[in-house]
Order: sequence, then C-alpha cells, then structure tokens
Amino acid sequence: MAKRRVLITGASGEITRQLLPTFRDLYDLTLLDTRPSQHANDIIEADIGDTDVDKYRQHFRGIDTIVHNVRAKTPGIKTSAPGQWKKERPGPEPVEGYFVERKSVDMAFNVLRLAVEENIRRVVITSSNHAADWYESKLHNGQLDTVGPDTYPRSDNFYGWAKATYEHLGFMFATGRFGHVVENVQVRVGAPRPIRAADFDGDQVTYKRDLGAYISERDMRQLYTKSIEAGDIRNEDGIPFQIFYGVSNNTRGFWSITNARKVIGYEPEDDSEIEFAEEIRQNITTNGRTM
Repeated sequence: MAKRRVLITGASGEITRQLLPTFRDLYDLTLLDTRPSQHANDIIEADIGDTDVDKYRQHFRGIDTIVHNVRAKTPGIKTSAPGQWKKERPGPEPVEGYFVERKSVDMAFNVLRLAVEENIRRVVITSSNHAADWYESKLHNGQLDTVGPDTYPRSDNFYGWAKATYEHLGFMFATGRFGHVVENVQVRVGAPRPIRAADFDGDQVTYKRDLGAYISERDMRQLYTKSIEAGDIRNEDGIPFQIFYGVSNNTRGFWSITNARKVIGYEPEDDSEIEFAEEIRQNITTNGRTM
C-alpha cells in the first residue's frame, strides 16, 4: 500500500524536527522552507508567503495532507507579549508587528487556497495557545480553572491574533464555501520543550504555568499523526474542523484535551509532573497563583 503523501511547510523549524522521526517512517514527505536545516537535508526551497502560488504549486500536486508549521519573522520586531498573568508585564510591542503577522496569515491562506485548488483532503495547522492567551490572567489568579477549544479566542498581541485568524480561515475552508471541503485541524501547541526550573529565575507562577503547558516529543508525534490519520473529524455541526490543545497529560494542566481524546483518540503518555519530578520537588515552594 502506498504511503500517504504529506507536505510540511516550515520544515527547518523545531516542531518539524520533533515530528520527522515518526513521519519519515509513516509518510512520503515533501519538505518546504526558505532556509536550510540541521535535521533535514531534503528540504525544497519555497517561499509560500509569495502571493504568486504558481511558483510553488507543483509541490502541492498529489499531496494528501498538509502540515503547516511555518510563520513569518522579522528581526528586531517582536510580535508577542506573553505573561498576561504577571504583575510586571512586558512593555508594549511595536505596532509594526501587524505587518509581520499579516504575512503569517497570508501564508496560511496560500496553503488553504492551494488545498482547494489541488483537491487536498486535509490541512493540519500549527496554531498556538496564544490564540486565547488573554484568559491566562484569570487562569493563574484563580478566577478560571480551564480553557478549551470552544473558548472564544482572545489575544492582545499580534502573534495570538494571527493564530486565531488561522483558525477562522480554517473553519471557512472546512465548510466548503470555496468549492472543495478542506478538512482542518488546528493544533494550539503549548510548551514543546523541557521545563527546567533554572530558566524561570524563581518565578513560581510561570514555572507552574509551563509545567501545565508541556508537551513531550512523543506526545507531539502522536497528536499530529492522529490528526492526519483520523477518519472522521466532523464537529457537532457536521463540519470537518477541530481545534486541539497540544499538551501532554499534565497533572498541572489547565487547557482541555477532552475533544482530542474523543475525536481522534489522543492518549498522551507523558506528564511533566513525572518527567521533571526531582526539579519540581526542589523548586516548587508556592501554589503558583498570582493572588
């Protein structure tokens, strides 16, 4: 049986690096990016931010699923303001960040457009927890216990705005409004990295927060693989559209993965509480609340 053909954008990035060990075994891959990579030597150079999609259309022909991992960056322009829960929040970001993240939105649109035009069944888009990061002030001061995929997306930074816009675009294309239904999964990735106490300089709230947001590499691979391979991802309205939080089965978790468990059978194997148990024992001294 022929392998499923999967195209990955942003193939030089960290999310792709974590996915590749499993993906190379399972799929016939096409890897796109504008820069070289230390973890892949078979990347095709393509700028999907170019509005002339015919320049790279050939790479999308015959593809079964797209995994869209790329985002725009401009050196010197910050487009995110994490830490909504902190008493001392970062200063304002430059308004020019809009133009950076507008290119991110344009790239997502170009991918979805080509999915329609090339009759590609499904697109899995790497969104972010920042699509709804405004709620973290309430999550970490005890006013709110959990946020889920159905929570209305709100953000006060351009990075989060772009991710929420990915989700709105994805839903539009999943309805078939543009002639061909493009099944769509949006993964709101949490913290895809080791959670080391030394990185937090005694900030108990952010340390607890990242322990709750942690996703291990093997859970990341499982989540994306099941997002690609699940047969039926229709929501309660019959639209093949889902938002999943990309987190492990964390004891300190605060984002809901109930729908990922139900719809695609996601069963995360890891828990930051176990993975980093010794550091937690040595460094957690408060309940990690801001009030």
